[in-house]
Amino acid sequence: MLKISRIILAVIVILISGIGLFTKIFDFQPYMMFFFSLFMLVMGLEEFQKGRKGIGWISIVVFLFLLFVSIQGFLLY
Repeated sequence: MLKISRIILAVIVILISGIGLFTKIFDFQPYMMFFFSLFMLVMGLEEFQKGRKGIGWISIVVFLFLLFVSIQGFLLY
């Protein structure tokens, strides 16, 4: 289940960032950051399941930082 959600989130992030790259319209950047934060959360959970707690904690911290940045992006735009 986590592997499927990781793939779906990765595709969403790549599509949104590709749209911003080719059109030079960065209005969707907070959405990209939000989906990337969810991607990092899923990666952290997978690492915890594999028993790699160090990388899992780093991924959770990155998730929290990206979530904070995306919320700031939603509020400032």
